[in-house]
Amino acid sequence: MTKKIKRGFTVFLMLFVVVLFASAQHPKYVFYFIGDGMGVNQVNGTRVFISSPKGANTDSVSIQQLLMTTFPVASVATTHSATNRVTDSAASGTALATGHKTYNHAIGVDVNKQSLTSIAYKAKRSGYAVGIASTVGIDHATPASFYAHQPSRNLYYEIASELPATNFDFFGGSGFFASLDKKRTDILTKITDGGYTIVRGYDAFDKLPNSAKKVVLIQKEGKNPTDVPYAINRDKDDLTLTQITKAAIKQLSKNKKGFFVMLEGGKIDWACHGNDAATVFQEVVDMDNAVKVAYDFYLKHPKQTLIVITADHETGGLALGTGAYHLNLGALHYQTCSIDKLTEAFNKLRKEKNNQVTWEQAKELLAEKMGFWKHLTLTWPQERKLHDVFEESFVNKDMSLDENMYASNEPLAAAAKEVMSSIALVSWASSGHSDGLVPVYAIGVGANEFKTTQENSDIPVKIEKIARYK
Repeated sequence: MTKKIKRGFTVFLMLFVVVLFASAQHPKYVFYFIGDGMGVNQVNGTRVFISSPKGANTDSVSIQQLLMTTFPVASVATTHSATNRVTDSAASGTALATGHKTYNHAIGVDVNKQSLTSIAYKAKRSGYAVGIASTVGIDHATPASFYAHQPSRNLYYEIASELPATNFDFFGGSGFFASLDKKRTDILTKITDGGYTIVRGYDAFDKLPNSAKKVVLIQKEGKNPTDVPYAINRDKDDLTLTQITKAAIKQLSKNKKGFFVMLEGGKIDWACHGNDAATVFQEVVDMDNAVKVAYDFYLKHPKQTLIVITADHETGGLALGTGAYHLNLGALHYQTCSIDKLTEAFNKLRKEKNNQVTWEQAKELLAEKMGFWKHLTLTWPQERKLHDVFEESFVNKDMSLDENMYASNEPLAAAAKEVMSSIALVSWASSGHSDGLVPVYAIGVGANEFKTTQENSDIPVKIEKIARYK
């Protein structure tokens, strides 16, 4: 063989290797995290919160990063639906699942109510294992958008009934809203009849035989099927997104080709609807803890894994600052429960005192749960606000509950939340969604595709392209 032929052969071989290497650069494992209601300020506020030591006046400029905020790719996405500047979770969930914008309340269908194919179905038909999970009901808007096709997000029974036909390998969450339907009580039976093993609690999942092919992980018997408890309220036996993520990896890894999994931090949104800053920030931390599980997996498979994190929309119009040139998020560390749980505590107090609660007894509870007076000094207007609401609710028995999308709160609990926000120097535009930009973070194979501002509907299209789902 002449030198010229040898040189030509060498060049050809090198080109062949380059092409072969390039063709192999697609992820075997895809993690898709969605923080429901998690706008840019929810993330930035969480960074400030965890960086601020517990205290009444702790305006720290140092920042402790969340894991997700250290990812090499960070950008933003828009969230509007096809019909509304401000989206709901169904339309945004459908956009994030299918790459198509649709009308508010739509689940997996387009503006003409025709079924759309989600990235989860495309991954499944491409031979990958598929998991869908959340910290709320598996038939709630965001997870539902990845597997169901219904004209309204409120059709819980119809949504859950589609689950068995998906043949997806893993579902995880609190349970099913459909199980609360008193007229149709067979939804769990329909799912088990469809070949799924329903397992309650992480410990029970951990004991499952390896032969269990399709699994639905939900909370233990007696727990609320609509949502797992907030991180700030958590008991030791409560299911967590971290546990769900671990379970998903274990179940989906049985497929040697790889997997796709969507994991939703669903209750960031719920806390934002309630304008409950301390609970919001702890929910973001909780999702970041689940991201750490995926990141540990990535470190073992860095050339085969893609992690993408985003949100479906911003909720509450959260603002960090109320006019002064500082923040006081360290005060939020004194809040020991969500406002929903504070409502339960006030209701319990009413019952114990036969509806004859004194102001001093109410103050004692607020000191215990919110840190007022005990750790946080209140201004006269702040204390007067609490006392006036106490008079209306506990003395005059004028029980006008504070309503938001997911809770009805005792007026004094709602007032305590407002006082805490004023102490922390955060404010809220509403108890609903906004058109605020949401963050996008990515690491791993193909992560650079997400480095520019994008529509939310662009994100699944990019993942499909990178992973070569068909």
